[in-house]
Amino acid sequence: MTDTALKGESQQPVEPAVLDDVPGWFWDHDRHSFDWFLGRQEKNGVTGDLLEMGAYLGRSAIVIGEHLQPGETFTVCDLFDSDAPDDENSEEMAFSYRKTLTRSAFESNYLSFHDELPEIIQAPTSVLAGGRIPAGAFRFIHIDASHLYEHVVGDLQVARIALQSQGVVVMDDYRSQHTPGVAAATWEAVFNHGLKPIMLTECKFYGTWGDPEPFQRELLDRVDLAAGCHLSAETLNGQQLLRMTGGSEGIRPFRPSRHQERLASAAATRSAEEGRQAIRIARDEAALDLAARRARAAEARRPANVAKRAARDLLPPVVTSAIRRARRG
Repeated sequence: MTDTALKGESQQPVEPAVLDDVPGWFWDHDRHSFDWFLGRQEKNGVTGDLLEMGAYLGRSAIVIGEHLQPGETFTVCDLFDSDAPDDENSEEMAFSYRKTLTRSAFESNYLSFHDELPEIIQAPTSVLAGGRIPAGAFRFIHIDASHLYEHVVGDLQVARIALQSQGVVVMDDYRSQHTPGVAAATWEAVFNHGLKPIMLTECKFYGTWGDPEPFQRELLDRVDLAAGCHLSAETLNGQQLLRMTGGSEGIRPFRPSRHQERLASAAATRSAEEGRQAIRIARDEAALDLAARRARAAEARRPANVAKRAARDLLPPVVTSAIRRARRG
């Protein structure tokens, strides 16, 4: 998939027709995994609030919001276009997000797929510490905010307190070359703070402070798992973890936005008009070509030109060449 948002300079589409129109770094395997974990909770009667730390322009938030159940709250915490709390974080944002990230763009994207916005906290994720959100109230938390080690450590501490016993935390960029702070904080939580890995994808770490075995058993049994998702099991420090690889076979596309039908109709109208315009241009060019050919034919039929051609055809080549040289000189 080509994602123009990776360049950090593209302009946000005003009205996305499909989820892929929303810029971001959220690929099919992770979208399917979000649906799998959230759907499994709902199928098993698990209720609890949802939280995303760092939302960019809303691609993953839109998927999480699809699983909001009655009585639950979905909270999104992001700086958006606010100032960062420190110079290092400000530099990180300026490098990656500042040209495109605005709260209004996030809200526009989200409302293209949902009727109501989540609860938005426009602030650094550190404001969630110290009881800002209730302990043990959340069933699913996605952490994709600052990549700086100290900030990620704080986000994980918030998640540990906020999650239910069998709640799921998802870490973005746990292995990317440009985010060593995320990797350090994630594996530190695994080895020193009781976080248990469930599954790894290319971009995200899925874990719990509860028991990962029920999740892993159903994944290995391929309960509701797409055909293109291939799993392998490994052992890390005595704990099993799964790795997901493969293609997108069997992963259904996310439902279209409320704008898709109108945008498709407008595109079809533009395409039809462009086709009519192309036909008109082709007809005009053909008419001009025909007129030019007729003019050349008429010119060739003029008596003087006919006589010239006859003289050229009847006179010997030496004489014809001499006449031409005389005319030139």
